[in-house]
Amino acid sequence: MTDATLTKSTGSSESPLVELDDVSKYYGNIRALEGVSLEVHGGEITCVLGDNGAGKSTLIKIIAGLHRHDSGAFRIEGEDVSLSNPREALDRGIATVYQDLAVVPLMPVWRNFFLGSEPTKGAGPFKRLDVDLMRRTTRSELLRMGIDLRDVDQPIGTLSGGERQCVAIARAVYFGAKVLVLDEPTAALGVKQSGVVLKYVAAARDAGLGVVLITHNPHHAYLVGDRFVLLKRGTMTGSHLRTQITLDELTRQMAGGSELEELSHELQRAPEPHLGGRPADTGK
Repeated sequence: MTDATLTKSTGSSESPLVELDDVSKYYGNIRALEGVSLEVHGGEITCVLGDNGAGKSTLIKIIAGLHRHDSGAFRIEGEDVSLSNPREALDRGIATVYQDLAVVPLMPVWRNFFLGSEPTKGAGPFKRLDVDLMRRTTRSELLRMGIDLRDVDQPIGTLSGGERQCVAIARAVYFGAKVLVLDEPTAALGVKQSGVVLKYVAAARDAGLGVVLITHNPHHAYLVGDRFVLLKRGTMTGSHLRTQITLDELTRQMAGGSELEELSHELQRAPEPHLGGRPADTGK
């Protein structure tokens, strides 16, 4: 997988699907986020990078409707909002895929694909799940995203971590998401499986969705990202378009930049003192 195959030129719509403008969030006296701004455009991937404790989880919760922001502006398609619950976010086209995927491991893939939104047929006492429709739809939607599963009847727990992430992405696309928020989708995956997931993240982008990719891996972010927002201890330390920054510079900023250089100087081995002067005491 190459940078060229995963990344297309930026072609953002005029107004962002989601916009955060100087957003802050406090828990009592604890600052979780302060002055964070970002834009999410259709057909683009906005990458949010930061280490543990940087504020990435709080940012996800605000966009997903779990927490309300305390100050600043949160806009969806130009409208100021303050989401009160995740259902409201879903109704507005924002789907969030968390790192610990909300799946039932022993249920088949098609049941997990429609979990909570199962179609039915019949009426009254004859009303029942439309299993054939769910099987057909799951198979066709996965194929449309380029995911060729051997059997949609197999328990989803038998799939690899990368394949489960891809099913979750395809599900969000099928149910009409306009914005897809992905919480560290490659964190627990090896190189090959990470590549598989990034391919389907790019497929969601190419389907016209605005994607928010939360990650601590600048290499993965740079493979697919159009915009990069860097967080540290709840504050925004950088915001760049892809054309404005190289992978090396993104990695340097992610690693701490000048702070890392200062630390490297502090950790350099001190020169050993010159052994001269009077001879060592031999004890005689």
